[in-house]
Amino acid sequence: MPRSRSDAPCSRPDARRSLRRDLYAAGAAALLVTVAVLVGRHLQDTYRILFVHWPPVLAEWDPHVGPGTPAAVLLAAAGVAYGPTLAARLPWRALLVTAWGSALAWILSLALVDGWHQGIAVRLTTREEYLRVIGRFHDIPAALRDFTHHIVSDTPAPWPAHVAGHPPGATLTFVLLDRIGLRGGGWAGMWCVTLGSTACVAVLVAIRALADETLARRAAPFLVLTPAAVWLGTSADAYFAATAAWSVALLALAVTRRSLSWAAASGLLLGLTCYLSYGLTLFALVAAAVLLLGRDGVRERPALLLALLAGLAVVPLAFTLAGFNWWTAYHLLVTRYYQGVGGKRPYGYWVWANLACTALITGLATAAGLRRTATTLTHRTDPAAVRLALLVSTAFLALLVADLSGMSKAETERIWLPFALWLLPACAYLPHPRAWLTAQTVLALLLNHLLLTGW
Repeated sequence: MPRSRSDAPCSRPDARRSLRRDLYAAGAAALLVTVAVLVGRHLQDTYRILFVHWPPVLAEWDPHVGPGTPAAVLLAAAGVAYGPTLAARLPWRALLVTAWGSALAWILSLALVDGWHQGIAVRLTTREEYLRVIGRFHDIPAALRDFTHHIVSDTPAPWPAHVAGHPPGATLTFVLLDRIGLRGGGWAGMWCVTLGSTACVAVLVAIRALADETLARRAAPFLVLTPAAVWLGTSADAYFAATAAWSVALLALAVTRRSLSWAAASGLLLGLTCYLSYGLTLFALVAAAVLLLGRDGVRERPALLLALLAGLAVVPLAFTLAGFNWWTAYHLLVTRYYQGVGGKRPYGYWVWANLACTALITGLATAAGLRRTATTLTHRTDPAAVRLALLVSTAFLALLVADLSGMSKAETERIWLPFALWLLPACAYLPHPRAWLTAQTVLALLLNHLLLTGW
C-alpha cells in the first residue's frame, strides 16, 4: 500500500516527542471533560440552571448492562484487533461495504445495551419528538403553510421542542415514512440508525477524492468505532449527519471527476440539509473548503457551479412554494429558544462545556489527531495530508461558529454529530492506531453502560 509522506520514518527522539505531545493533547481533552463535569455538577446542584442531570451531557447516571453488551464488547475487541489491518488490505469497495456494516453493527449494539424498547423503539416518540405530531400532518400542504404559526411557545398548539427547533423537512421525513407504512418509533429509529451508519462511508469517499486513499484507509477504523455511535443510535441527528456527509462527499466527487450530475446531487442534498436543521447551514463552510480543494476541476468545468446551484435551489424552492418561509421560521425559533431552557442555561458555562461534549463524542484519539492536524497545516510537508487537515479544520471552524452563536447550549453531544464526524479523520495522522482505537472503544462502552442518555 502506498505511504504518504506524513508516514515517512522519523528519528526515534522526534517520534517520542510527537507521541508525548499527542498524550498531552488527549490529557487536555480529558481534563476539559473532568472540569466540565465538576463545575457543571456544582452549578446544577446549587442553582439548577443547567437543566441536565449529568452535565455536560443530557443523561442520567445509571450503570447497567443489556442485550447489546456482549455484541458491543466483541465488536470493540474485533475492531481493535483487525480493523487497521482490514482497512489497509481490503479492496476499496469492499472496505466501504465493510465499514458501513461494521458501523451499523456498532451503533445497534450500543443502542441495544438499553434494550430494543428503550434504546430504539421509543426514542423518537417522547413528548418533544417528531412522531408526536404525525397526526397534525394529514394535510401536508396545509401543515407546511401553517408551520410557522406554531413555533413560538405562546401560540395555539405550539410544536414540541424538536419540531419547533427544526425546519419541517425533519418532521416531514417521518410523516412520509408513516404514509408508506413504516409507522412507529421502531421504523423511525432504524431509519436514523441505518442512514446514520452510512455517514462514515461518505467521509471516506470524500477523503479519498480530496486527499488520498492511504489517509482514508487509516481513518476508517476510527470512523467506524467512534464514541459518537452512542448518540447515532438513536437520534434524528444521525439522519441529518448522513445527509450532510453525503452532500460533501458528492461534491468532492463532482469537483475531482468534473461530474455535473454529482454536483447537482450534492446541491440537492445540501438544500435538504438546510431544511432538516437550521444550524447545518454552516456546512456551507465545509462545501466551500471542498470547492477550494477541487478548484482545478471547477476551473476546467465552471458549469459545475451552475449544476451545484441548480440542485441547491430545488428543496428551498419546493418548501417556499408550499408556503414555508425559512427565514421567518428561524427568527421565530430564536424567540422560542429563549422562551425555554435555552434562555436560562448560562452561556458562560456552555460555551466551553459544549467543547467537552465534543471531546466525549469524538474521543481522546481525535484530540491527539487535531493536534497533528494543526502541525500538518503549519509544516505543509505532505500535500495530501495538508488537504485533509484543511477539510478537518474547516469542520472544526463550523463547530466553533455554532458554539459561539449561543444557539447551541447543551445537548451538543447529539446536535453536533454532523460536524463531529468530520473531526474523526484527524486520527489518520496517528501512529499506533490499535492503542488509540482501544481508548475510543473503551470510552464508548463506558459512556453507554454508565449513563442513560436521552433528549
